[in-house]
This record gives sequence, C-alpha cells and structure tokens, in this order.
Amino acid sequence: MSVNSNDTELYFKNSALYREFLAEREEILKHKWIESEKAGHDIGFEKALLDWIVKHRATWRNARKPQSS
Repeated sequence: MSVNSNDTELYFKNSALYREFLAEREEILKHKWIESEKAGHDIGFEKALLDWIVKHRATWRNARKPQSS
C-alpha cells in the first residue's frame, strides 16, 4: 500500500490540529484549577471551558499565531 502526497499532507494537518487541541485543553485545565482554587471548590470542566473561551481564548490564540516578518 502506497501513501500519496495528499494523504501525507492530511496526516500532518490533522496532527497539527490535534496538537493545538491538546494545547488549548491544557490551558483550560489550568484555568479550571485556578478558578476552582479561588472558589474553594471544583468548578467543573464545562464552567471552566466557557469562562476561558469568553475571557482568554482570543488572546491565547493570537499569541500562538506565527509572527510574520
């Protein structure tokens, strides 16, 4: 079975997307921990996710964009 260049390109694109997903998930988990500490109890993943999206996602994504020269 041979792999054509389209399959290889798709694999790498998916891999990059997955790595980005994992990085974002890690930030959400950090946010969950911080906000849970402030609240004195576990706020839950869904609440942390929604709060992080509203307050931090845009800035986080902009900071991760490659800077053009």
